[in-house]
Amino acid sequence: GPKLNPAVGYFDPLGVADSAFWGKSDEFTIGWLRQAEIKHGRVAMAAFVGYCVQSNIHFPWAMTTDGTPFPSTDLSPPEQWDALPLVARLQIILFVGFLEFYSELTPAGGLESGL
Repeated sequence: GPKLNPAVGYFDPLGVADSAFWGKSDEFTIGWLRQAEIKHGRVAMAAFVGYCVQSNIHFPWAMTTDGTPFPSTDLSPPEQWDALPLVARLQIILFVGFLEFYSELTPAGGLESGL
């Protein structure tokens, strides 16, 4: 295979370079991997921005109908996450999961449309 570094060689411990995902062509596999890497890169960038924003911005209105305020900016972002009610955390996780599921169902999404 191709050599990236003569001392290390080509690093592919899982053999992904020789895989054909779902019995499809190499072009499909490369396109799927490229789409996944771009999507995960975008999610990581959005997560970083969200981490910075929630550390410095506090919504002035109540978070719940019983008047519970949003977690204070005095807390670190992980502590802010822990301070959210379980139902709020589940809503966030399920909404992001729905978006991921829906993006895989859209026709001509990602691979066929060239991203």
